[in-house]
Parts: sequence; structure tokens; C-alpha cells
Amino acid sequence: MAPVLSRSLSTASIASIPSFSLRNPNKAFNLRTAFVPQNGLRKGFTCGGLKWRLETNNRQVTVRCDAAVADKEVADAPGEEFEYQAEVSRLMDLIVHSLYSHKEVFLRELVSNASDALDKLRFLSVTEPSLLGDAGELQIRIKPDPENGTITISDTGIGMTKEELIDCLGTIAQSGTSKFLKALKENKDLGADNGLIGQFGVGFYSAFLVADKVVVSTKSPKSDKQYVWESAAESSSYVIREETDPENMISRGTQITLYLKPDDKYEFSEPARIQSLVKNYSQFVSFPIYTWQEKSRTVEVEEEEEPKEGEEVKPEGEKKKKTITEKYWDWELANETKPIWMRNSKEVEKDEYNEFYKKTFNEFLDPLAHTHFTTEGEVEFRSVLYIPGMAPMNNEDIANPKTKNIRLYVKRVFISDDFDGELFPRYLSFVKGVVDSNDLPLNVSREILQESRIVRIMRKRLVRKTFDMIQEVSESENKEDYKKLWENFGRFLKLGCIEDTGNHKRITPLLRFYTSKSEEELTSLDEYVDNMPETQKAIYYLATDSLKSARSAPFLEKLVQKDIEVLYLVEPIDEVAIQNLQTYKEKKFVDISKEDLELGDEDEVKDRETKQEYTLLCDWIKQQLGDQVAKVQVSNRLSSSPCVLVSGKFGWSANMERLMKAQALGDTSSLEFMRGRRILEINPDHPIIKDLNAACKNSPESTEAKRAVALLFDTALISSGFTPDSPAELGNKIYEMMAMALGGRWGRLEDEKSEAKAADDDAANSDASTVEASETQVIEPSEVRAESDPWND
Repeated sequence: MAPVLSRSLSTASIASIPSFSLRNPNKAFNLRTAFVPQNGLRKGFTCGGLKWRLETNNRQVTVRCDAAVADKEVADAPGEEFEYQAEVSRLMDLIVHSLYSHKEVFLRELVSNASDALDKLRFLSVTEPSLLGDAGELQIRIKPDPENGTITISDTGIGMTKEELIDCLGTIAQSGTSKFLKALKENKDLGADNGLIGQFGVGFYSAFLVADKVVVSTKSPKSDKQYVWESAAESSSYVIREETDPENMISRGTQITLYLKPDDKYEFSEPARIQSLVKNYSQFVSFPIYTWQEKSRTVEVEEEEEPKEGEEVKPEGEKKKKTITEKYWDWELANETKPIWMRNSKEVEKDEYNEFYKKTFNEFLDPLAHTHFTTEGEVEFRSVLYIPGMAPMNNEDIANPKTKNIRLYVKRVFISDDFDGELFPRYLSFVKGVVDSNDLPLNVSREILQESRIVRIMRKRLVRKTFDMIQEVSESENKEDYKKLWENFGRFLKLGCIEDTGNHKRITPLLRFYTSKSEEELTSLDEYVDNMPETQKAIYYLATDSLKSARSAPFLEKLVQKDIEVLYLVEPIDEVAIQNLQTYKEKKFVDISKEDLELGDEDEVKDRETKQEYTLLCDWIKQQLGDQVAKVQVSNRLSSSPCVLVSGKFGWSANMERLMKAQALGDTSSLEFMRGRRILEINPDHPIIKDLNAACKNSPESTEAKRAVALLFDTALISSGFTPDSPAELGNKIYEMMAMALGGRWGRLEDEKSEAKAADDDAANSDASTVEASETQVIEPSEVRAESDPWND
């Protein structure tokens, strides 16, 4: 590897150092130079960043020079400092075309700027009242002009001087509001309690989303002159001039005129469109916003009638009048709804909350419940949340995380309602409300909520407040309110059992189910646990497709007989939700349709004797059914049915198997794997089982007995909630058994015998007449004569 030269090499050039060798070591050789100290070649030395040493090889002495590695790297020399440069036209192109998702946000940004200007003036006028002057009240006016394709946004705020125009509008990403806030924080006497919105210094340039040219006319109370700032969309420069036209003079504030692009002229110059944008984005700005709107009124006018010949002209007071509708243009207040969340919750009436809910979310029904709260500490925000009075009509909106039900505001300016689970989990997507904060982590376009620890804390508190609101409804005296809530949104809460394990303790007390003791009224799990007998150690449930099938299920027989209450899970989501809960108040959830059901009061001695008595029958039935069942055993859950088919402990239940088969995109290959084993349980007290036990001992090869076992299994399959593989084959078996059972009853055999005898007699008579007919003379038709024939001789 080539030697590396040190940066701190002495001023002498490497090229000036001679290369030499000592061919005769017996002769003395003195090397005296500024680089070589005395006796330096013997041990070697370092000088000027170079290492010198003496080498002897084959009577030849060589002086070698290598670069030396410095022990400590010499500090870098101070470099020259440069500032970043930016291509203004390219930067403006990025801001206009890449920063914002929707063009319509330009109005939100410009109205927010106008609100900041008004806020600054209001704040500064506390110490300098002269700034207000006689320029009128603090307000914002927006006037679209469809004919000329312009929008004019005016405010009576603080305005700007020439220097401020250059500083704020001429410098991209220079936020005048941020500088103002910084000055407030430095001056503690003034305080920083304000509603200023601006953050990034790029909102003004959103005007070029829809405008080819922007003209800003501004007058500051600190200056006697009015200035005009003008720039085009594709330009990298701007013009500032002094306003001299008396007609364009304003007393104070700023007036922005947008000359719309041809593609956007028809949409954003329409007064109705401007009105809707203001109501959506800036409805809760603290200053009044007026828009120029076309209105109509009814007026009376006199009819013009031409006098007939010979009639005199009637005086004006005696002419007939008619009513007409007259159209005119006038200013209309666009943000009349006030931000109710900014008020103290104790001062707001229920009717006001309901009215705000209807206006904000375009609802016609009152909400079922609401909560109004303010959180302080690490994250500060205000919120009003509602539970709607009715579930969404569209099934696609059920448990959809992208519903536009939560409206996010920052300092009362609408930011977004398009969230994908950032503020609320999917199972609480039915909750509607507003959230307003002053310090949320937004991206520069103020459209996207950045993922951060603050957002997670907000989500946690919003979810907790929502559960508190639902819990309050469930504990209220009016039980109909929670019944209505559960009918509309019960499925959402059950979904929370599956998706949010961290909130199981909050969700579980809110669940409601029908039970074997309460088939008409819903029961909570708290009520179920309170009604449990002391000997009951688990919460029993049965999952079916309807209340009717649950009532008649054979699994219930012994539990009902022992007065044990069973939960009916009749909705498709119920079984999965309960399986995710696993326990409640230290009580396990137990599916009574699965094996190893323990009821707590079994007689072990009697059960052991019964199992020994029917062991041979169980083995014989298992031999007949083969792989259709995993095993056959004596049941402890039956009292009136002969048998039942239960699922394995770790497999799907009959209800779950039915649901999985119905999935449109289900994987059929996994059905056999997840189906689990099936176990046939027999009731030793039932006559059919006793008959089969006798058949097993006395005639195990009987065809009728084997057919009875097959039919018994198919019947248990249906009554237990399973679907037979071949319904037609099952039908034929039932028909055969019915024929055997009904054969000879009600005199059918005697009737058949008499009918058979009559048929035989008819057949004999028919044969005799056939023989006689064969011997009779055949007469031609032409020879046949009727008695009344007139041609008869």
C-alpha cells in the first residue's frame, strides 16, 4: 500500500529530498542535514510527518523514508460558511402544487390570516387604543364576482406597512404570526393568551392554487400610506407600489383580490360555493364573516294598465297592486353558529347541545347522549362528543374507521374529518363530535395529523370519556335510552371485545344478552353474575342463529332443569366476542355445546356405574358411525332428548362452523382442520337408547338397529345445529323409518286387501267378456239399422 503523507508536512518539498544508498558499510558516512539528527539513522526518527530508518540487505545499506501516521489528528482549519440557496420559482411550484391535497383550502388559509390580523389588532389595541381609530368593527368580508372571475377577501385588521409586506409576503415560510407570538412570549407583561392561527408562513401562497394573479392592498394604522403588493402565479418576483387612487383607499386592514384561473373561475366565484366553504372550514372563527349573497324579497308594485277609450287615467293611489319577488344582493353572516365547546359546560343547556349537534352534523334526531369536557396537563384540548340517535342507514358505514364523524379543529379552524383510526378506534366510529386543540402536531398543509405521542394520549382520553358517557346512559333511570343505544350500536361494542383487549374492563359491563331466564328483556353480565347460585362456577352460553333455536336446543335441558341461567348468543359476532373476553369477575365463559361440560353437582359414583353399563353400546355405536364421530359417551346434559352431538373443546362450534361456511371468501381447505372433532353423547334414560342397548347385546348385526343408529346420528346432527352433508339421503332414511312405523295402522292393510280382491274380480270378469266377444259375429257398419231408420222396409 502506498504511504500516506501527513497533512502537517514541513515546508520542504518531498521532491527535494535525495534518494541514496550506502554500498560499502565499512566506510564511515556522515549525513548532516536539517532533517536528520545525530545518530538518528540507527534507531530511526520522525520528522516533518515522515519516518526515516536504516536497512541493511546483502552488504547494501538503504535509507528508507515512509509516511508517519500522526498520533493525534490535527484540528481542521476553519471553513467558509455559506447560506442555503433556493430556486424561488421551483419552491413556489412545490408549495402550490404539492403541499395541499384540495384546492378549496385556499379560502381556509386566507380567512385564517385575516382572523390573525384582527386578533393582533385587538390585542395591541389594549395598550394602544388609537390603533382602532374609526375604521369600524372587526370583521371579514368575502365578495365573489362571477362575471369578472375574482374573489375579494377583506378584513379590518392590523394591516401591513411596506417593510412588513416585504418581510411577510416577500419571504417564503416567514410567518408574521410566529414572530408576533415570539415577541409576546419574550414580553411576559403582555402574556400569550390569544387565538392566533398561523404557524408555517406558507398559507398565503395557497391563493395561487386557484389564482393566476394575486393583488394585496393593505393599510396599517402605524403608517399614513397604503401599499399594493402584486404577483403572478408563475413569476419569481413581486411588485410593491403606493396606492394613489382615492376610490381604492381603505381606512385600515387588508384586501386580497384573487384573479381566478380559467379552470377554477366557475367553481370558486359562485357565491353559494364560497358560503359552503366558509361554513365548513371557518364556521367557528371568532370574528364575523360576511359573504356577498343573492337574496329575494316580496314587494308590492302597481299594475300598469292602459286606459280604455273614453276612460280617464286613474291616479297613482287608485291603481291596482300586485306582489312580485324581487332579487337583490347583500351581505350575509356565514358563521352564525358559535363554538359551543369554548364555553363552560355548566352554562350550556341541553337544547343548545342538541341544536349544535343537528347543525354541525346535519342530523334531524336529537342525540342519545353527549359529553363536554376539557383536558389539561401534557395535552390540552376541548371536546364535545355525541352518541347519535340512530345507527347509519348504509351498512358500509358500520364499523368504518374513515367515517367523517369526528371534526378536528385547531384554534377553531377546521382541519380535517378524514381519519383512519388516529383519534378513535374502529368500534367507536359511530361517535360524533368536535375536538379543538391549540398545539396539535400537524403537517405544513394543516391537513394531516402526524403520528406522535400526543395523538396517542388524545386518543386514549377521548376513548375513556366516550366509555364514561355510555356507562352513564346505562346507569340512568330511563332504561329505554340504553335499550335504544344497544339496539343501534351494540354490535360496535362487541367488536371492541375483539379489537381492543386493553379496554375489556370498560366494555364488558356494557354488554347485553338474552338469557334462558330473560327471553324478552336484555340482561347485563353484572345481573347474570348476581343471580348465579353459589355452586355455579362459570358463565354458561349457547351460540345459535336465533332465539327460537336457542330455546329448543338439547344442550339446555339439564341446565334448565337445574335452574342454571344460560346466555343466548344469537348475533354472528357474539361468539367471537365472548371468546375474546374469556373471563368476567373471575368467572370463565363456558360453551355448553362443547365437550367436558361440568355443572358442579355430579354424582360421581352413579355416573361411573352408568358409564360402565353403557360402555358396550358406546363402542358399538362408534363402530357403526366410524370416522363421523371421534367417540361416543354418556351425557350429563340431556334429560328428554335421546342424544346430542357436541364439539371438541378446541374446535369450532356448530354455530361457528355455519358462519365460516357462509363466508364469501372463506377458505374451504381450512374447514376440515378447524372443524374439530364431534362427540356423540347419549341419554341413558331415554327409551330409544335403552332399546339400542338391548339390540347391541342381543342382536348386534340387526339391520334395523344399524339403520336406527344412522338415523339417530343424522337427527342429532340437525338438532345440535350442524348441517348434514347430504340432506336428500337423510330425507330418504326418514321416509323409510316412517313407512316402517306407520305400516298397517288405521286399517290401511284391510283396505288394500279389499281393493286387491276387487281388482282380481274385475280382471276375471274382463277375461270372460273378452272370450265371449271373440265368438260374436262381426257386422259391418253399413248393415247396421236403427229401429227409427226411415229407410227401413
